[in-house]
Amino acid sequence: MDLEAVRTFVAAADAGRFQDAAAELSVTQQAVSKRVATLEKLLGVRLFTRTPRGAKLTIDGQAFLPHARELLRAEERAVASVRPGRRALRVDVIGRRLAPATLLRDFHRAQPEIQLDVVTLFDAEAAIDAIRSGTIDAAFRAVALPGRQLPDDIEAARVHDEPIQLVTGPRHELATARTVTPAALAGHRIWMPGLVPGTEWAAYYDALAAAFALTIEVTGPDFGTEPLLDTIADSRSLATLVGEQTSFAWPAEHGLRRIAVHNPTPVYPHSLLWHRDNAHPALTALRTHLRSGRFHHSAPGTWTPTWAERS
Repeated sequence: MDLEAVRTFVAAADAGRFQDAAAELSVTQQAVSKRVATLEKLLGVRLFTRTPRGAKLTIDGQAFLPHARELLRAEERAVASVRPGRRALRVDVIGRRLAPATLLRDFHRAQPEIQLDVVTLFDAEAAIDAIRSGTIDAAFRAVALPGRQLPDDIEAARVHDEPIQLVTGPRHELATARTVTPAALAGHRIWMPGLVPGTEWAAYYDALAAAFALTIEVTGPDFGTEPLLDTIADSRSLATLVGEQTSFAWPAEHGLRRIAVHNPTPVYPHSLLWHRDNAHPALTALRTHLRSGRFHHSAPGTWTPTWAERS
């Protein structure tokens, strides 16, 4: 259905005269008559009866008018859904318990008037494909993996370096330590069944293990965070690694310990990715917020893979 014809019909119905509708729409009276005639032909009914005083709605015209108004309102909603500044900014945060979700929540608190649509995609490849297709506006990811380059139309900026922590149960040998060094973790069993080969987080922990001679086990099915922590809580030998800002809620009786890793401090390199042609004003606001200096970035005494240092 031609929405211009529908808009002309509504204008004529409101004005009561084709001449007045033409003036409102900045078209000729002939154009109004033609559009109404086309709409009547499509619907198979007469919408107006001509009178000495103008144009009067027929019974069919009266029945069609509220639906015509709804069609125009639907058009307005459709346009607004994609108009820059009106559409919600859609951002991938990898996981809702991870640091990128915290960064985005901080942005929302700072600028609550900006609408956000938060999604979680599987890996960097999926995020990049979604950015290029327009499915999302931006994604938080670790980038510059070995042997991979970002497409030319994708921009990236390093926005947050997140310290890595050791998590142990209360009976683990390192449970009473306030801090540990990466070298001190050599020989201990670090269990991370959620590391999926080919993902950016697996590449990061592979590089960490190689740099400090760590034993990171990925054996067994990944049943999620809670079963992992249940196992760690009961184990004297197993520990795991998490980001400092990863949020957990575990029963008090678990007695889990989160232990800082220093000298050097391994940091996970979060970058923001976006399409270079994306003009959404909220994306600009997000990038400005992340450049505000309130977030941790690389500093002396930290470690990150050499491939991440280029991002």
